This record gives sequence, structure tokens and C-alpha cells, in this order.
Amino acid sequence: MMLCGGFSADARGALPSSPAVPMLVVERIPQVDEEAPNFLLRDSEGFNVTLDQFRGKVVLLNFWATWCGPCKIEMPAMERLYRSFSRKDFEILAVSTDAQGAAVTRPFQREVGFTFPVLHDADFRIGLQYGARQLPMTFLIDRKGIIRNRIPGARDWSAPAGKRLVESLLQGS
Repeated sequence: MMLCGGFSADARGALPSSPAVPMLVVERIPQVDEEAPNFLLRDSEGFNVTLDQFRGKVVLLNFWATWCGPCKIEMPAMERLYRSFSRKDFEILAVSTDAQGAAVTRPFQREVGFTFPVLHDADFRIGLQYGARQLPMTFLIDRKGIIRNRIPGARDWSAPAGKRLVESLLQGS
């Protein structure tokens, strides 16, 4: 089960009313201190994005959905964090698990006013590959592509503790 703010979804991230999607079998979920699996997803503009294109940067990889209350609460703090670091060194990739894709994320992004990239994983294939069993779920990935933190649930990323996590990866890699 994937849980989010009182909502539950099946292992694919689909709500009970969603159409059935074939289940992906994941052989092994990456652990902290292991390489983050590369992926290819489309952004809100329809462009292909891979994790590997951000090698050399610290990446905050966040799995979320517009229907997830804690995800919505977390987004403004993620935006403040995003604005506090240079794009040369740091990137946020917000991977939406919404089945409707950009049709629901684009209006939400405009409403909330966040500027970091939104990628779409409508069938929750990448979320399962990473072992994200609840939303939000965040992975901090260092400049070499190694998962350094796996953080379940919402967090105030603009608080000192969130900034320190990113800073430690920026200085340590």
C-alpha cells in the first residue's frame, strides 16, 4: 500500500477508481549509499529528462501527487530551498504520480508558484523502482549519483535542518 495524508493507493500508486496498470516487478530496490537508478521521464513541457543529465549536481528527487495533502504542504518549502541554491550545484526533480499527468500538475504548479521541474510517472514505474511506498518520498542524491538519504513523509525543506542536509552533500561531494 502507498499512503498519503489519509489516502491510500495500491502498489502502483493508483487510487481504487483508476484503471488497472500492469504491475512492474522490481528485482531490487536501491538502498542508501548505492547508486540511484537512472530513469527517463517527460517533464511538463513534454521534454525527456533523465537523472543522469544531473550528474555533478546534488539532486533532491521527490515523489508526490496533487491529491496528496502532505505533498501540497511540502511544495512551498521545497521552492524556498530551490531558490536558496545555485542551479549549477543543486536541482529538485519533483516526480508526479498523478495518472492525468501535466493536465493536473501544470495548473497546480501555477497555483502554488513553484519553479522546479515536474516530471511525470503516471504508472508509478519509477516510484516502484525506488521503493517509494508512500507519498511524499524524497531521495537526496549526491554529485556522483549515490543515494545519500531516503526521507519518507513531508518535511520543511526550508528549515535549517533541510538546508544543512543539502549543504553537507554540496560540500562533501
